[in-house]
Amino acid sequence: MLKPILSGMAAAMLLGTSGGAIAAAEEQNTMTVPAPVTAPDHEILLASDDAVLAANKRMVYDMYRIVLQAGLADRAHEFIAEDYVQHNPNAGQGLQGIVDYVKKTRPERPIEDKLELPLINMLAERNMVQMAFVRPEQDAEGNTYYSTWFDLYRIEDGKIAEHWDPMLKSDQPIDPNKNRMN
Repeated sequence: MLKPILSGMAAAMLLGTSGGAIAAAEEQNTMTVPAPVTAPDHEILLASDDAVLAANKRMVYDMYRIVLQAGLADRAHEFIAEDYVQHNPNAGQGLQGIVDYVKKTRPERPIEDKLELPLINMLAERNMVQMAFVRPEQDAEGNTYYSTWFDLYRIEDGKIAEHWDPMLKSDQPIDPNKNRMN
C-alpha cells in the first residue's frame, strides 16, 4: 500500500518541477525569431538533372505565379486537371473548385516574371512538387512573427491533379499575396 502512495507523491513532485520547466519554455517561445531566409535565385530551385522533375517544378511555379499570385483564375485550366483533388477544406473539388476559390480570395494583378511570395525552397520527387514559403503573421499584440506554409502538389498527365496544404476548416480563406515580406 505504501508503494502506490510514494509513486503518486513522486509523480506530483515531477509534475510540479515540470510545470516550472513548461513556464520557462513558454517564456523562451516569446523571444523574437528571425525570418527564415528566402531563396534569392528561383532559377536554381527550378533546375533539375531530371527533365521531368524540372518540368513539374516549372509548371507548379508558373501556376502559382499566374493563377495564385496574379489571381488569374480563368487560366487555371492551363495547369490544373479537370478532376483535381483538393485537400484544403475551404476550397471546392475539381478545376471549378480552384477557380471559385481564387476568384473569392484575391483580385487580379499583373503577372510578374518571378514569384514574389517569400519562397524558401522547392522540392520535387517522383510526381510530387513541394513549395515552402515564409508566412509573416501578426500576434494578438500586433507583433510580427514568422511561420512556414507548405504546399504539396501531385502531377498527373502534365497537370496538377492533387493539392495539400496545412489550411484548417476554421481558418479564413487567404490571399497569399498579403504575406509578402517586402
